[in-house]
Amino acid sequence: MREPLWGVSVSTMDAKAHLVPDPIPTPPPSRRRNDAAEPRVLRPRRAAPSDCVRPTRAEVNLAALRHNLRVLERHAGTAQVWPVLKADGYGHGAPAVARTLERAGAKGFCVALVEEAIELRDAGIRAPILVMGGYYGDAHEEILERELIPVVYDPAHLEAFARAALALERPAHVHVKIDTGMARLGVRYDALAPFLDSLASHAAEIEVTGLMTHLSCAEMGQLGVSPEATTEQLARFEVACAEMARHGVRPAVRHAANSAAVLRGDGLFDVVRPGVSVFGFAPRLGGDGPSLSTELRPVMRVRTEVVDVRSLGVGEPVGYGATFRTSRASRIATVPMGYADGMSRAVSNRGAVLVRGRRAPIVGAVSMDMAMIDVTDIPGVTLRDEVVVLGAQSGPAGSDVITVDEVAEAVGTIGWEVMTDLSRRVPRFYREP
Repeated sequence: MREPLWGVSVSTMDAKAHLVPDPIPTPPPSRRRNDAAEPRVLRPRRAAPSDCVRPTRAEVNLAALRHNLRVLERHAGTAQVWPVLKADGYGHGAPAVARTLERAGAKGFCVALVEEAIELRDAGIRAPILVMGGYYGDAHEEILERELIPVVYDPAHLEAFARAALALERPAHVHVKIDTGMARLGVRYDALAPFLDSLASHAAEIEVTGLMTHLSCAEMGQLGVSPEATTEQLARFEVACAEMARHGVRPAVRHAANSAAVLRGDGLFDVVRPGVSVFGFAPRLGGDGPSLSTELRPVMRVRTEVVDVRSLGVGEPVGYGATFRTSRASRIATVPMGYADGMSRAVSNRGAVLVRGRRAPIVGAVSMDMAMIDVTDIPGVTLRDEVVVLGAQSGPAGSDVITVDEVAEAVGTIGWEVMTDLSRRVPRFYREP
């Protein structure tokens, strides 16, 4: 039996909001010649709110998601916004996010993996889906059957999709990626000539509908001044595009801009590919400078509840390895969230959560399924009190917010990793405030 991705709120903070059903539609039938054949690539499965027993969950604010799309559309000007929904929509749940954004006007989507694209198609997404990762196994026919757009940069890609196109008796639509300085994926300029020769030999089977590159340093430099690396990359991209045009490759769509570039106004061609900014996290200038936008709204709030409170005397150990000992008579609470859920062990004895609107330090080593917090200075903490791990909370003891930037700094990483670390065993609840 197929379970719907929806649930009933147990938080008193949901009294002014409601949770939105997020059913998983029945996948469309295979368009192979043998209709009885099962698709080879299947979608992964996350924990469903209908299966939720413990109180740990992520709440996704769909109104904030639509607001961020509008902000990015304004920055993009005439370019179409194709949100990047790789890594399960940066941890927010790609199918529900894609459905919301498609209804709000997003013209296409980008993912890294074929599996991610299949998941979106099976969720009913009809907009173009660009698969950027460049590794396709032997799923070339299925990619074309599902009307996905692969990114190609190697003659072997062209050969494989040409065979698939012949088998399906229709051309393969692809985007070509140019490596302009990322040194990760894409055709290098010195390899462009043989690539174009291979493309010409498959002209009947392959149609290039887009050209793209990826910017490596869009958040660097100064406000109001494009980074030198970005200027150089865009210049190289123009040279490569001109060379391809001389060989008859003139697709209508070009794209380069990621979140930082969109917010700075760099590389706004026909399509832009914002990722993390869709979810309310603006890259910072130089990585740790001022935010490139103050308009975006966080989309996710991660919460759990107190499941145990106990009193400890002076000098008592807490958690594995006794990495924390009480320095006073203390009240220690336990919450059912650990590193298997996305709460990094690196926040042990240095991070904080919110209880009753006030910060409570994380004490002891974060374990796989649980963490302990010191609530000695927060009056009245009891079982089932809400605990916010990421996001805002107001309560009888005050109001505060735990931001993605704060968690990233405590862990010694970047906001992208904080978002995508949230485990699939944490259900996503979708809210319309």
